[in-house]
Amino acid sequence: MLDVSRLLPGPYCSMVLADLGAQVDKLEDPRGGDFLRITPPLADDGMGTLFHWANRGKRSLVLDLKTDAGREAFLRILPTYDIVLEGNRPGVMERLGLGYETLRAVHPGSSTAPSRLRPGRPALAARGPRPQLPRARWRARVHGPLGPPAPAPRRADGRHRRRPVRGHRHLGGAALARPHGSGSLRGHRHGGGGAVPGAPGFGATVGGFQLPRGEDMLLGGICTYNTYATKDGKAVSLGALEPKFWQTFCEGVGIPFDMRAQMPGPKQVEWKAKIAEIFASRTRDEWEAFSNEHDCCLEVVLTPEEVMADAHLNARGVWVERPTHKGGSVKQARTPVAPAAMGIAPKQGEHSAAVLREAGFSEDELKKLHEGGAFG
Repeated sequence: MLDVSRLLPGPYCSMVLADLGAQVDKLEDPRGGDFLRITPPLADDGMGTLFHWANRGKRSLVLDLKTDAGREAFLRILPTYDIVLEGNRPGVMERLGLGYETLRAVHPGSSTAPSRLRPGRPALAARGPRPQLPRARWRARVHGPLGPPAPAPRRADGRHRRRPVRGHRHLGGAALARPHGSGSLRGHRHGGGGAVPGAPGFGATVGGFQLPRGEDMLLGGICTYNTYATKDGKAVSLGALEPKFWQTFCEGVGIPFDMRAQMPGPKQVEWKAKIAEIFASRTRDEWEAFSNEHDCCLEVVLTPEEVMADAHLNARGVWVERPTHKGGSVKQARTPVAPAAMGIAPKQGEHSAAVLREAGFSEDELKKLHEGGAFG
């Protein structure tokens, strides 16, 4: 795989495939490369820990695709890859002279796909009346019918209650990992590749039905599926979406079982205040003990430090140590699909010469590319 993407969605996709055994070469531009390299927190070698995680086991080459020499080199190495992963806005690769039709003409067996699934740069925008809609306007249009994310509900004391963080950037990359792999396999079996576009999700409006902002059952709209502060200032998460779990919770805390508590609507203000008061009466540890006795989909909310130290996750081998370039190490999470790829995240352009040599470039050609600023 040749990965031309940056930051998280695309690199996460290629990380999953690297974990599954793919050789992933990361192509970066000479003007700073992937910004994730310098995004804090930083490891002892000055590279971001997120960069170390998302790019473990990959190689890095630098080509300036804005130069003729860089584009020619890109097209020359293309036949050595089965997949090209790119995450630019629609039309960028075409303006560079490296659009899908061009790549397919050079290497009919390759599979290529835009990688970003988040609303900021959706492949879905590549078709329709406004295919080149600027990023900010597209985000506004995505939010338009759905409304911007509702503010976190306030607690009884007026402070905002924190919502769980959603890993939407990772989900986009994970969602593309399977079609990329299958697209490549299809190309091998049927003698041709294909474009695998990514698109943002519109689950909230499927079927033409949507609730007002903040009233969706899965987005804080009901008291039985929400997060709550505990007596000691920590938090728990209640996921009693099914009636049987809500009934078990009600019986455990000694309140009448009422199905209306699971229905969105104005009464939820009263219900949420009532349940919040119940959770505020005990500490998080007490609620953990309650959850062990009552099967009601209640879990404690852990801090990052507690997650890293969690006995169950450590027993399952979720965390792995990978080296840095200064002799240190970075603790990373493996994905569910396979053990984490071995190896260290690459320095920018660390493998440029090796990758180009594998594609047949001579030493004189490498020297000319380097002198022309197209290769690093």
